Amino acid sequence: MEARAMTPIHSDREEWDRIKLRLRVELGEDAFTSWFTRVEFESRDGSCVFLSVPTRFLKNWLHSRYRDRLLVLFREAFGPIDQIEFAVRSAMRPVVAPRDVVTPLPTAPTRAAALQTPVVRVVAASTRHDDREEDVLAGSPLDPRYGFDGFVEGRSNSLAFAAARRVADARPGESVGFNPLYIHAAVGLGKTHLLQAVAHAAKAQGRRVLYLTAEHFMYRFVAALMAQSAIAFKEALRGIDLLLIDDMQFLQGRQVQQEFCHTLNSLIDGARQVVVAADRPPADLETLDERVRSRLAGGLLVEIAAPDVDLRRRIVGHRVEVARRASPSLEISAAVIDYVAENVVSSGRDLDGAVNRLVAHNQLTGQDISVEMAELALRDLLRTREPRKVKIEDIQRVVSKHFNVSKADLLSARRTRTVVRPRQIAMYLAKALTPRSLPEIGRRFGNRDHTTVLHAVRKIEEMAGADRGFADEIEMLKRLLDG
Repeated sequence: MEARAMTPIHSDREEWDRIKLRLRVELGEDAFTSWFTRVEFESRDGSCVFLSVPTRFLKNWLHSRYRDRLLVLFREAFGPIDQIEFAVRSAMRPVVAPRDVVTPLPTAPTRAAALQTPVVRVVAASTRHDDREEDVLAGSPLDPRYGFDGFVEGRSNSLAFAAARRVADARPGESVGFNPLYIHAAVGLGKTHLLQAVAHAAKAQGRRVLYLTAEHFMYRFVAALMAQSAIAFKEALRGIDLLLIDDMQFLQGRQVQQEFCHTLNSLIDGARQVVVAADRPPADLETLDERVRSRLAGGLLVEIAAPDVDLRRRIVGHRVEVARRASPSLEISAAVIDYVAENVVSSGRDLDGAVNRLVAHNQLTGQDISVEMAELALRDLLRTREPRKVKIEDIQRVVSKHFNVSKADLLSARRTRTVVRPRQIAMYLAKALTPRSLPEIGRRFGNRDHTTVLHAVRKIEEMAGADRGFADEIEMLKRLLDG
């Protein structure tokens, strides 16, 4: 007798949920929410998986960029999967003509069959231009979580936040005093979040808003040229109230740039607002036409700087609260939040990725989220500090000599003021100038707990902020060690 295939323990949709969790961890929060939050699992038929998406652009993007990775993940979950079919959900629903023309629905169709069966769209000729315009104004996908309420404000981004709020709160045709608004920052510092927050707020006021990535703009323009509908594309673009272009550094092609420049001029001259984001100021975008750079530089240029430790701590705390709302049983201590904020220093996106990774490790392995677990799970995110070559032994030697105490005193249990303060300074310098974690620093200072090191770091930061002379002394020690 042949052995019958075992019934899967998990349903197809549960496996799809697991695949999405892996994609979230692999790609990071921004990429995942941009491309996968609106992807729906429809069915599986033999060696083919059927997925649906809301737009043709998203269908083409996923097929060209992520199809191979999805195939690998589906094969791990389901076995021999040879094909992934993407369908546009809007195309799955027949459109009824204004007159008595109705496309009969099949009786009791399966979802897989519906996806494979061509759908005939019956649309009145007078509505075709409106459909093309609405398709243009659909824009790039917006993440519903990217609102102003979810943006954590600090010293490094306060000006960009205030300018974005001013644009979002303006009424149609109202001048905000700067146009265009140009926000530039390194990767992962909140440009996309701010642009999408503006889009959400302006749409809520009834304004005609278009949010596009530069790649999406190029794709739409080239598609319009191929479909001989470029005029309708231009008219739709110039009829909006607010245009937001993200990742401007990727805008390429002479004809595309010329069209963008014409659109930019038309909107600004017509008192319509434009907001642009890029990873560097206009003058540094060498691939852009000089006229485009000049027009972009004529508005308000705002830079978002890297977050300081206080902002990083608040960003991590906010992300943890969001994760707790999704998983109420999740437990992440203040010590872990402090560890992530102190050690992941490159960008807010890396902070998001760190929290996502800790949550995924907890959910997939059942391991409690501790500082030790975070130290192992996030070790690749901590490499941004590795170029610093200062050693803890060097710090102990310099501090001992400067304060006339022995290295043995720094490692001892003595708690006199003449020893405690140099020890705290040495711990602070070890945290600031080396890639070592709090637990490792504690072990190198007489097997102390990581909370002792964290207290020392905060104490020295507080004293340096209140006493200029003390801050200068700390900077002098840093120069000695860097030299």
